[in-house]
Amino acid sequence: MTRGRWAILVLLAAAITAFFVLGGPDFLSLQRLQTELAQWQAWQAAHPVQATAAFFLLYVTVTALSVPGATVLTLAAGALFGLWKGTLIVSFASSIGALAAFLTARYLLREAVQRRFAERLEVIDAGIERDGALYLFSLRMVPIFPFFLINLAMGLTAIRAWTFYWVSQLGMLAGTMVYVNAGRQLASLQSLSGILSPPLWASFALLGIFPWLAKTAVTWVQRKHRYAPWSRPKRFDRNLIVIGGGAAGLVTAYIAAATKATVTLVERRSMGGDCLNHGCVPSKALIAAANLAHRIRHADRLGIACREPRIHFPTVVEHIRTAIERVAPHDSVERYTALGVDVRLGHARLLDPWTVEITAADGAQERLTARSIVLATGAEPLVPPLPGLEETGYLTSETLWDFLAQCTEPPRRLVVLGGGPIGCELSQAFARLGSDVTQVVRSRLMPREDDDVADFVQKRLEADGVTVLLGHTSLRCEKRGDRKTLVVQGPPDSTPRSIPFDALLVAVGRTARLEGYGLETLGIPTHRTIDTNVYLETIYPNIFAAGDAAGPYQFTHSAGHQAWYAAVNALFGTIKRFAVDFSVIPWVTFEDPEVARVGINEREARKQGIAYEVTRYSLTELDRAITEGTTEGFLKVLTVPGKDRILGATIVSPHAGEMLAEFVLAMKHGLGLSKILGTIHAYPSWVEANKNLAGQWKLAHAPERLLAWVERYHQWMRG
Repeated sequence: MTRGRWAILVLLAAAITAFFVLGGPDFLSLQRLQTELAQWQAWQAAHPVQATAAFFLLYVTVTALSVPGATVLTLAAGALFGLWKGTLIVSFASSIGALAAFLTARYLLREAVQRRFAERLEVIDAGIERDGALYLFSLRMVPIFPFFLINLAMGLTAIRAWTFYWVSQLGMLAGTMVYVNAGRQLASLQSLSGILSPPLWASFALLGIFPWLAKTAVTWVQRKHRYAPWSRPKRFDRNLIVIGGGAAGLVTAYIAAATKATVTLVERRSMGGDCLNHGCVPSKALIAAANLAHRIRHADRLGIACREPRIHFPTVVEHIRTAIERVAPHDSVERYTALGVDVRLGHARLLDPWTVEITAADGAQERLTARSIVLATGAEPLVPPLPGLEETGYLTSETLWDFLAQCTEPPRRLVVLGGGPIGCELSQAFARLGSDVTQVVRSRLMPREDDDVADFVQKRLEADGVTVLLGHTSLRCEKRGDRKTLVVQGPPDSTPRSIPFDALLVAVGRTARLEGYGLETLGIPTHRTIDTNVYLETIYPNIFAAGDAAGPYQFTHSAGHQAWYAAVNALFGTIKRFAVDFSVIPWVTFEDPEVARVGINEREARKQGIAYEVTRYSLTELDRAITEGTTEGFLKVLTVPGKDRILGATIVSPHAGEMLAEFVLAMKHGLGLSKILGTIHAYPSWVEANKNLAGQWKLAHAPERLLAWVERYHQWMRG
């Protein structure tokens, strides 16, 4: 820091210290104003010019130093100078003082903050450049944060000083008048009977409802600003247009049709989206075949002697295709047309906030308008920029199934990139179907799960023959003739190694589909997903996003969950809006055994600083697991310390997805472990493990003092 900055910092510190040491907070208190108001009024009447100048300078100083007292001074302005003169003085004094604080923060702090948080500030500055004036105006009109914090924070951004000044003066004007008027009415109070005067009641009522009025005004201004470049149709063709025929789009369209709205659903590829065609349905069909082969191999544990299963891979692929075909009618054009949905096959693109252009496969184009639009464009596999990847060829969770349809046997040597749920599920499945699988993971398996869960999954994969390479970075792909290899490097300074493969499956994550839908034309912000508020609205209140394109989760069931909020808010938001609830979202990784979770786990609780207790139950104690010879696995539930309220549950077990439902229900409706313990569970069943875990929690929290008295009671009863 330069000498000049140090000098200003010292002066500021001295001034603020002097303010508190000399009794500034007491001098600028409401009580002091009430007791000395008559003296202040007399001095102002005797020396009007000096009083005005002194008051102005005092207000500027208080605001510039960001010390308490501005609210009291605003009330005092009304009492001393009246409504119009008081408003004029405070308006300019507060804006000049705010500008001084703004410039001071920029001079002292922005350079240091810029060096340390350059990447984050770049995004903020881009937003400030685009909408900084409107954003500042909103904060001034509806003071979510204290004004002095706004002054300092804005100094760290790239907003221009002149813009900051005039927007601040304009934005604070209405609030200034309200407070000055309240001070004027307060000054006119001569006796207790004056409390009942209508003007005084009206002034303080205005103080109470001003935030609501200001918020309404800001919303109106924001809407006018957003929609200014576009011409709104006088009449709409549809109540709702839904872009995307996956889980989120289908549910949205279904709800719209069920509530008798006129709705068009546009899908550019296949109805049912990723889940039906490339994700949930085909992968679970593949896993079912793989798990059956595994059980046959290990049937001798139950006394059944079996040979190594002979896998007829074309029949496995046919089973996958049949599963898709049998589920497809649930998501078909015919079904949704019968439900009252106007289904269009083609690519949809936003032209303005109400108009969608639909391009069919034959190139024909049509434009439709709608009062509301829901973007449910889904996601697609993320492909890393790995050198040589295009030359060697690769598979993703989308292209895998067409590749398998051409195979007479599973890939002999399969390399899987990625350690998330998709990578783990497919690694285990192909290993059980006979492939030699190597799984390359940059850090750890199952990165969102606890270490004990990740370790368990790794051991099961390795037991199935998967070579798991943790902490390995993929460097490049190479192709020499028919030989394909992936070059990876383990720990730093280790020698790179080459892994030969016949097929390479990229499963490093999924990214939202954001391009080609006109989002850029409308200036709809995106950061990996489409930016929305708690109502799933974009910056345009009539355009919503749901499902994978909106995040934060990429599950079929969470997409359907969001779709309800998107549909209801889009159709009935002018009457009542609902904030989407992400508090209880379950998910399942279909390993064998399955990994299911809801709420937070230990990893997340520690990261968020949440206190918790852990109750753990091993499947080695569960009678049903013993009868089937599958006792590997456990349940783990986090609760509030000393209470049975569930913070999260993790289950590693066969049928974990089904077992998890009871914990999801309990968390959703505020039921604790005591309620689960008091519920009858069928015996012997897998879900009985939930009750047994609740019993362990109860035992650990037994009321020892009460039990001591109960023991004495029993002794007394025995004589």
